[in-house]
Amino acid sequence: MAEWVEDIAALEALYGTPGTASLRKVAHQMTPLYRKWIMASRFCVLSTVGPDGTDGSPRGDDGPVVAELDEQTLIMPDWRGNNRMDSLRNIVQDGRVSLMFMVPGSTNVVRVNGQAKVSLDAGLRARFEDRGREPRSVIVIRIGEIYSQCARAVMRAGLWGADESAGLPSMGDILAEQTEGEEGGAAYDAAWPERAAKSLW
Repeated sequence: MAEWVEDIAALEALYGTPGTASLRKVAHQMTPLYRKWIMASRFCVLSTVGPDGTDGSPRGDDGPVVAELDEQTLIMPDWRGNNRMDSLRNIVQDGRVSLMFMVPGSTNVVRVNGQAKVSLDAGLRARFEDRGREPRSVIVIRIGEIYSQCARAVMRAGLWGADESAGLPSMGDILAEQTEGEEGGAAYDAAWPERAAKSLW
């Protein structure tokens, strides 16, 4: 039978107290070094929470994945995706967000926790104009705290090591499985690279 941890006191008794460095590294606005790190990141995971549950959404760009509006505010374009809008639905209903910024080759991850809103502001959207296209909306994140995560997880996983994707099922395979062959398959996989290239923005 599993033994559950049911309260914070039991959790703290098991793990002890955090080291001082893990507490003192927290900033509540952009700083020169956190800014340098975040602006080097072209990829992050956006986590949201809403009445129907949680969502973790990969976000990427060919430059910085976010822009800084001011030292308390980040903005993120909502580029084309699958139109499920899971993250946006959550933000509209509950503004709490976390972003985990990663840079290939670095074992560090920088997290931003804060409150977000979805904006249709023309000026904000125009800031991200690319190849004549603009995002349909921009996520505006008010920074609550910024801190670096422990590097051990990325180190243990060897995240930036060799390509280990050989033999994994393709998205066409997964879609075919979920639709009992009505969608997906080899034709989906063959068409995807060209379709994706034409619809990144």
